[in-house]
Amino acid sequence: MGNTLLLNSIINISKDAGNSILKIYNHDTMSKDVSYKDDNSPLTLADKASHNTICKGLKHLTPDIPILSEEGTTIDYNDRKNWKEFWLIDPLDGTKEFIKRNGEFTVNIALISDGQPILGVVYAPVLDITWYGALNHGSFKCIKNDTPVKIKSISPDKGHAIKVVTSRSHANNPKLNDFLKDYPAYELVKMGSSMKICLVADGSAHIYPRLGPTMEWDTAAAHAVVKFAGGNIFDMTDRNELAYNKENLLNPAFLVNN
Repeated sequence: MGNTLLLNSIINISKDAGNSILKIYNHDTMSKDVSYKDDNSPLTLADKASHNTICKGLKHLTPDIPILSEEGTTIDYNDRKNWKEFWLIDPLDGTKEFIKRNGEFTVNIALISDGQPILGVVYAPVLDITWYGALNHGSFKCIKNDTPVKIKSISPDKGHAIKVVTSRSHANNPKLNDFLKDYPAYELVKMGSSMKICLVADGSAHIYPRLGPTMEWDTAAAHAVVKFAGGNIFDMTDRNELAYNKENLLNPAFLVNN
């Protein structure tokens, strides 16, 4: 299956998943649908509905490619370490933003090959914005049903403030303040979910330092978008590109830039 055809299919699956989320998001009793995981992070019926929609679509589209999902059953590393390709999904990234009802949450679907993202779709259901990218295809942003626009990450102009994306839910982070000491002129752009990475991909911001914990499914889809828009995500410790399907699925601190 070619990149364009596969991308279109994944975009359609992400929008179907987004619609399943919106049915709950727009319901008057949404607050009653919130439960909590073992680590006290919120889990909603919307996470589960989106997960089921995505998995059904992917199994129909690519029955031989395994799926690793935040909301799926835990898969032992011994069972997945030899996967050459797999789907890595976050059915609802930004659950806190979902609960706050600010619309800054996304559906994330990525295809990983040999530990690196080769295709990714990030869909924001409330805003009806899709960011997507793939190897040998480039990256694009599509607002509602408008014609998709090719996107490219950018570097700040000399003498101008650098635009730094930060998490809306973790804005007051002492580690971020220390990081920003190296940037005498900066402008903070607050955003939720993996949309932060997409803002670097589409040139709305220049860098996104993530100094707190994230999981592989939080970044994989947007990683593909920014990578094929000319940027990338680097481990802050060793400057290597983020890798996927590690034994421990926790990401290191990272920097998204051009």
